[in-house]
Amino acid sequence: MKWTERLGHDDIRPTPMNERSMNFFSTFTLWIAANVVITTVMTGMMFVPDISFANAMLAIVVGSAIGAIPLALTGNIGIRTGLPTMVMTRAAFGQKGAILPAFVNTIILIGWSWIQAYMAGLSLNYAVHYTTGYSNINLFVILTELLVVIITIFGHRGVERIEKYISIAMLILSFLVFYKIFTTYDISTLVEMKLSEHPSVTTIIAFDIVVATAFSWMSTVCDFNRNCRSETGGFWGTYFGYLVASIVAMGLGAVVSGFSIASNMERTYDPTILLAAYGFGLIASIVVFFSVLSTNVMALYSATMSFMNVFPRAGFWKPTLIMGVICTLGALLKEVLMSHFFNFIMLIATLFIPVFAIVLVDYFFIKKGVYDAEDILYDTKGQYRYQKGVNIAAYITYIVGAVFAYYFTYIHPLAVGSTMLTFLLSGAVYFGLMKWTKQILASTNTMELESPTNLEG
Repeated sequence: MKWTERLGHDDIRPTPMNERSMNFFSTFTLWIAANVVITTVMTGMMFVPDISFANAMLAIVVGSAIGAIPLALTGNIGIRTGLPTMVMTRAAFGQKGAILPAFVNTIILIGWSWIQAYMAGLSLNYAVHYTTGYSNINLFVILTELLVVIITIFGHRGVERIEKYISIAMLILSFLVFYKIFTTYDISTLVEMKLSEHPSVTTIIAFDIVVATAFSWMSTVCDFNRNCRSETGGFWGTYFGYLVASIVAMGLGAVVSGFSIASNMERTYDPTILLAAYGFGLIASIVVFFSVLSTNVMALYSATMSFMNVFPRAGFWKPTLIMGVICTLGALLKEVLMSHFFNFIMLIATLFIPVFAIVLVDYFFIKKGVYDAEDILYDTKGQYRYQKGVNIAAYITYIVGAVFAYYFTYIHPLAVGSTMLTFLLSGAVYFGLMKWTKQILASTNTMELESPTNLEG
């Protein structure tokens, strides 16, 4: 047996039911591991002291509960069709029209990996320096990404296996951090702390950012949920896994930021530095390292799936290896990455909220909850060719939604944020255009005649 045969050979074909491996627990733990991550902690750190701790937690809980709904619904399409996310977008954007979203998604996931790999390198460097006195950030960034590639290159079963253990360890370590903080400091200090005189974040903006964070996972959710055995377990595993992880991670960020400011400590994006001042930086560094490891594994896997949507014959492990090298080189940019973190989050919202508003409306309202997975993949019946392979209505909607989000995020920011408005506007525009061009009736009739269900596997 060749050594390459031991590596993952995942492809973009619909996953048959008899090959699926994820139940409720494994889905729940996968989305826990995905979102208990340093960038989510940093999102919670943005809110305090611009808004009170109570309002920050309100925005986190409500925003996560609402944002997780479209995330789980998108994942549900992956369960029903067995297709990766970017392959599934062919049904709304057309066989050729889905190429651009796949390219953009690949680039964004690689950029996301850069930021997180650097943070993991910092944390690993802190842990090693704390225990041995040795320090070399570049080396630990490279070792982190090397480990990410080694896990990812064995395919989704390797990802599922490692995420299960990491998520449990992450929850335990996170609660240890919470316990240590709240038994060391008086919570009244957090509740009564003085707010910023010139806040850049309001409660409604915090809510909008929390929702945008949930939406940022929609571009990857089907890559994993297509391995779920049941719709019920997959949907609720995704919803509750994301919800719990988001509340824990962002809540930890708000707590750490609040106590650090109340203690007159320096403002920093690295919670390890802040937690070190409380005497448990080693535990925090381990939490950060494993959280980034698990998330970057998922990001690299999804980047490979997006790439394979455009180049299906490239196979799995070769593009995984190449993109792993690119992720490593990008992470060595270090501080240049961190200065653009907030803008990066907003850019994701700008680019992808219209895409998945279109996908959800297309699947649940235009196609009445039925996609023909074989035709999406092989184009045997031509149901998703639209206008020479591109759904012009989807592209017009995407441009309108992206311009709206960009303008009201960067040029003229709205007091209520732009995430939810972009999502609702994009969905309404797409439905209106499809109805105006009479593609709803055509799609429905075609599905009734030619497509039964895709759950039979």
